[in-house]
Formats: sequence, C-alpha cells, structure tokens
Amino acid sequence: MNRSRGFTLLAVVPLLLVVAGAIESPQYTVVHSESDFEVRLYRASVWMSAPTDEISFEKATKFGFHRLFQYIQGANLNSSRIRMTAPVLTSIVPGAGPLHSSAYFVRFYIPVKFQASPPVALTELNLHSDRWESHCIAVRQFSGFARDSNVIKEAEKLAISLSQSSWANLTEFSDKNTYSIAQYNSPFHFIGRVNEVWVDVGGSEVPGCESSHAYTY
Repeated sequence: MNRSRGFTLLAVVPLLLVVAGAIESPQYTVVHSESDFEVRLYRASVWMSAPTDEISFEKATKFGFHRLFQYIQGANLNSSRIRMTAPVLTSIVPGAGPLHSSAYFVRFYIPVKFQASPPVALTELNLHSDRWESHCIAVRQFSGFARDSNVIKEAEKLAISLSQSSWANLTEFSDKNTYSIAQYNSPFHFIGRVNEVWVDVGGSEVPGCESSHAYTY
C-alpha cells in the first residue's frame, strides 16, 4: 500500500469509528486540578508503539499511525481486528533523533479485551508493546489541530504552569519520553477538537504518584 492511500485510510476510518459510538480510553483518576492543568493517576495499561524516524511531529504521527492502523485491521499473528481507541499518543524525545532532531513514538492504547495478551504485530510493521505501570501524568488540554507549529509551545506552557505549582520539582523531564501529545479526534472533526500535552510526574506524596513512570517491553 502506498503512503498516499494510507492517508485516506487514516482520515476516513477513525472518523467512522467516532461516529459509530464511544471509544475506549485508558482509565484514570484526577488527583490534582488547577485552572490550566491537572494531574491524573492512570491505571496500568498496555500500548502498541510505532517508532518512527520522521523528523516532524505531523509526519511521524501520520506514518506511525498508518502502521498501527494496519495492525488493528488484522496485520497481527492472530489476524485479530481491534476496535479503535483514544487517544492516539505521539511521544516526543527532543534531541534523540537523526542530527539531534526529535525522535517520535506513536502509540495506540490496547483495549481491555486484549490487555492481558495483545496480538503480536507482523514483523514488517516494526511495532512493539509497551506495558505501563500505574503512574501519574500532568496534563494540559488545548484545542484545534496539533501541528508542528504549536505542540512545542503547548508543552512549554505546561512546563511553565508546573514550575509555578507544588509539582515544580516532580516532573520527569529526564524520562525517555520527555512529553507526549494526545489526540482524541478524527482529522475530519473540525469543531471542539480535544488535544492534550502529557508529562510524567513522580516523587509526590499523593498516593499513586510516588514513583516515576516505568516501561516494560
């Protein structure tokens, strides 16, 4: 399948799924809330991850999700079809890519039905599953489309808000995934779009937020 056709699938299929009904998302509890951000305690979960060597956020998200889309449409060893979930998460590691560009990992939340034993992706898709322990994430919401031109600015706004709060020294900026952009809507959804910046936090006395984020592959 060529890339241009992949873009068509990327745009149309999630739209149909959004219209069809509610989409499953990772479960969390809000443990702290302020006017411009909140801290959530997420339950343990499993994600399918697509590393990509693209050098822009938008291209990385499109091409990474195209591979994930093939996976959920049956390109796995079980030939299982997996329902769409939200958000599509693009984790960004500044300076870890080619020529000190950012590195990107596009992630799909595995539905509860498959969490215990996620179908193994076909080798050519270059996907791997990430098992996340229960941990806390600081979240800032923003509207519109997530673009190369605004995701860094939104991450900086969250960093400033955290620096002026009781969570100032608890943000895991040194973690392997410095921050992530969560997108909840189809590309054809123009009004009331919901995006979020996610940053891991740890070391708090808030129950569940004592430890930093840990990945198990």
